[in-house]
Amino acid sequence: MPSRDATTHWVGGLQNGKGEVTLDSSNAGTFSVSFPTRAGNPDGQTSPEELIAAAHSSCLAMNLSGVLEAQKLTADSIDVSAEVTLGPAAGGGFEISGIAITLRASIEGVTAEQFAEYAETAEKTCPVSKALAGTTITLDAALT
Repeated sequence: MPSRDATTHWVGGLQNGKGEVTLDSSNAGTFSVSFPTRAGNPDGQTSPEELIAAAHSSCLAMNLSGVLEAQKLTADSIDVSAEVTLGPAAGGGFEISGIAITLRASIEGVTAEQFAEYAETAEKTCPVSKALAGTTITLDAALT
């Protein structure tokens, strides 16, 4: 399996500095970042938390597709949102204090109980969920 990479170029201090994150592997773009927009109004800039949310939601959608496929099922649609929260850490600094996942899917012939099991399996086996295991992750999964 390939690895993927991104780089960040930063200039200045934490409060007054700014940076640019470049998605190198895909060449999908360069995105501005700064601490004031990370900790407050995004003002058109991304943040590490938003990038983690994007990674987590896309990974979980793919992983649920695989879990369903193993059961010979295909979803009509899967929608996943991830809300990553940055907060103060005990002892100083900051930490990602939680990730709230909302997963909605439309799948013919699947009961709510079956779907809950598939969603739980997908979340527990998602590579990004595993990488973020030190963070509290909540899952709200339902059929639509």
